[in-house]
Amino acid sequence: MRPILAVVASLALALAHAAFAQSFPSRPIRIVVTYPPGGGADLMARLVAPKMSEVLGQPVVVENKPGASGQIGATEVARSAPDGYTLMLDASSYSVNPSLYATLPYEPTKAFKPIAVLALFPNVLVVTPSFPVRDVKELIAQAKAKPGSIAFASSGNGSAQHLSGELFRQKAGIEMTHVPYKGGAPAMNDVMGGQVPVFFANMASSLPQIKAGKLRALAITGAKRSPALPDLPTMAEAGVPGYVVYEWNAIFVPAATPPAVVSRLADAIAKATQAPEFRERVSSLGGELTGYGPAEADRFVREQMDLWGKVVRDGHIRVE
Repeated sequence: MRPILAVVASLALALAHAAFAQSFPSRPIRIVVTYPPGGGADLMARLVAPKMSEVLGQPVVVENKPGASGQIGATEVARSAPDGYTLMLDASSYSVNPSLYATLPYEPTKAFKPIAVLALFPNVLVVTPSFPVRDVKELIAQAKAKPGSIAFASSGNGSAQHLSGELFRQKAGIEMTHVPYKGGAPAMNDVMGGQVPVFFANMASSLPQIKAGKLRALAITGAKRSPALPDLPTMAEAGVPGYVVYEWNAIFVPAATPPAVVSRLADAIAKATQAPEFRERVSSLGGELTGYGPAEADRFVREQMDLWGKVVRDGHIRVE
């Protein structure tokens, strides 16, 4: 009798999920952005939300819940109903936090399901224009000749720029001195001013400074050259095989969200990211569209967690 009851219960649940998915969405959807207004994650959310709304026929509202490297917003979404009405747009830090922090208020792989990676953004290895190295091989040679004598700036301990530099240090087999700042802008200002010579800069914010000659670019961290800087080699081309780093933005839902609802949301996101306005804006920022749906997004995020987990452990990096 019990097996029969279990089958009946499972069938009833499946039918309920199917009925719910057919009527979804019937009210506004929230995208919780885990970073403040005005940043890259916020921009991606505000680009994709109106297009999703057109496809779904309901308002898609962006709410910023910043703090603790994305943990404040993530905690709220993890505790929300898994009904497709509360989404999370997070950044690369999502894949770093499990290794960087001793504890988190949620278990990333159990609390969330990634359903789309919107875009990938390579960083750019830049130096002060007066710094006497012309390419990556010269930088490595100088760092090996005088271990620890070359400093690199970042937007903070455990930030994407810090980890980009740490991965470079590990793969090149060199010692460099990390100088953390409270944000990318003051870090870049000091690199332009010559106080710190090296920086793995955000593509969008550094591009104008590179073109103005205020920073000298040595390489791009993506897997391929960027149309924004077509003459700039990748890190692999420049002499660091296997070095590929992207900052990225992905959309997540609570893990128990019904598959049919996930499919509906993923379809809306895919159509939104194909809109000319979205594609053109991402391209203007030096980004690459991925087309990653739920399966590809899950694989990508897990690979990123493995990559940065190793970098953090090998570099003995911790955030208090």
